Amino acid sequence: MKYILMMNTMRAGQGVPQWPQRDLQAHIGFMIGLNKELRQSGELVSAEGLSFPDQAKLVRAGKDGAPITDGVFPESKEFLAGFWIIDVDSPERAYTIAAKVSAAPGPGGAPLNMPIEVRAVMNAPPPEML
Repeated sequence: MKYILMMNTMRAGQGVPQWPQRDLQAHIGFMIGLNKELRQSGELVSAEGLSFPDQAKLVRAGKDGAPITDGVFPESKEFLAGFWIIDVDSPERAYTIAAKVSAAPGPGGAPLNMPIEVRAVMNAPPPEML
């Protein structure tokens, strides 16, 4: 079953970009190693980091279908920093991987223990919705 693991992090302008170089390199090295491990096990479908909220736009269709944009949202308390889509045998395995992501090293190598949202990826709408 496929799951999406969503890594929410602190507000733009705080956190990772202000870390000392060695801490930033350790964090990125951890993420590269995790992705390699998941790729080798056949569990990684996709993993992407996202830009900061101050580069985001909320888009809606106008009356004529043309895009109407709103934003940027630098005041956001937390934002989606990146995600993994994994294909694993059980929810428990997805939770184990999410816990590993959560413990990525932060300043001084201490685990960040950041929240990782785990959701099943639906292949189709539930039968009761059809």
